Parts: sequence; structure tokens; C-alpha cells
Amino acid sequence: MLVAEELTGQICAAAIEVHKYLGPGLLESAYEECLCHELESRGVAFNRQVPLPIQYKEVQLSCNFQMDIVVEDEVVLELKSVECILPVHEAQLLTYLKLSGKRIGLLLNFNVKLMKEGIIRRVL
Repeated sequence: MLVAEELTGQICAAAIEVHKYLGPGLLESAYEECLCHELESRGVAFNRQVPLPIQYKEVQLSCNFQMDIVVEDEVVLELKSVECILPVHEAQLLTYLKLSGKRIGLLLNFNVKLMKEGIIRRVL
């Protein structure tokens, strides 16, 4: 297993490669598909559309929330293709981290001129 910094570095490099090839302006689903292909080609394990159950007090709810991608069972990726990242997008990532018990998350917005401007890393 990779250390967290190395793992997030590989994820960011893969996202930059996808963005360099496709550019901005596509739907999130296209970037998700290509990012997964890029991660796979780099030998990085991941799961897509990972169910996120919610426990409210003593009740297990089936709200059908899904995390876009979870890499190496350690890093939650939330993909966006929006004009600008809003506080609600960051709150969504932080909530996913809290509910999943994961510590590290990356918010990746592909609708930017340079991909490095669209990467936000959060750690709980």
C-alpha cells in the first residue's frame, strides 16, 4: 500500500493527465470513466460509485448516497465539472469522509483551465 502523500500524488497526476487530454467542458461521467482508466493503467486500485450508508441515531438509512471513487480503500474522490467550487461541494466531501470513516479526500473539478487549479485536498 502506498503512503497517503504518494497515493494522492498519483491520483493528482492521473487527473492532470485526463484533463490535459480532454480539457474542460465535459460531463463528470466522462472524466470519471477516463480517470478510472488512467488509475487502472497506473496499477492503482479503486472502486467506483461506492455506496455510503447513513446511520442516524440507531437507524440505518438507505439514502442511496454514493462516493464517486474510493482509491486504495483510503482516499475519497469527489468529481465535479462546474464553473466554480462552492462551499457546499467541500462540505459534501467532508461529510463523505466523516460518514465513511476515511481520512483523506480530493475534490477534483475538471472544468478549469489548469487542472492544478481544480484540486482541493482535505484531511480529517
